Amino acid sequence: MEKNIWEGNGHEQGSLSSQVFNKIQDDIINGRYKPGDSLVETKLAEELGVSRTPVREAIRQLELEGLVTYIPNKGVYVTGITKQDIEDIYTIRSLVEGLAVRWAIERIEESELKKLEETVELMEYYTEKGDMEQVTKLDTRFHEIIYDACKSRVLQNTLKNLLRYVKKARLTSLKVPKRAYQSLEEHKQILNAFKNHELEKGEQLMIHHISRASLNLHGDKENGDKLISHS
Repeated sequence: MEKNIWEGNGHEQGSLSSQVFNKIQDDIINGRYKPGDSLVETKLAEELGVSRTPVREAIRQLELEGLVTYIPNKGVYVTGITKQDIEDIYTIRSLVEGLAVRWAIERIEESELKKLEETVELMEYYTEKGDMEQVTKLDTRFHEIIYDACKSRVLQNTLKNLLRYVKKARLTSLKVPKRAYQSLEEHKQILNAFKNHELEKGEQLMIHHISRASLNLHGDKENGDKLISHS
């Protein structure tokens, strides 16, 4: 019997192959496996404490995702996520998340609006303290409240999948307090759009917010500061 190494430790439940896929995918996204690295079924199976079958299935899925490439007679190699991939993801995300804000402003419940307001207040508190770990967690919470408030499972799943791919870039923002302050101000403006029931303005503010994050990812050309996305 295969040993489920994730049982009871907080990872999402599902088939073993899905859990193996998520683990390897995270390792690629987070940079543990870098472009050009070879992925060997037997070695992965041993490291993860599973048989080769779920590893093989996970690798097939990773190939469909474009994260690995199979080269005949050579093996499987990590393709990873390119700068162009990240740029594309941010462009798509800005449009989709803008729509999420529009729908969320229409559909948000009073309790969700209260959570959004409390999250921004906490973001301001921890930004002033310079606790970027907490700021990043609250940043994620802010966006997830909006995803839930838009009341669309399709949109929620789309956005959560996109965020998986930019996780590493977002975490790098811990070292960039300046972007944290900019991001805080942008979150405040989006919150005000919710309070004033401004659908179009809220949508445009979110598009700007994500687009600004994408620009910071590649460096702020206007003032020469090397910033990393925080959104």
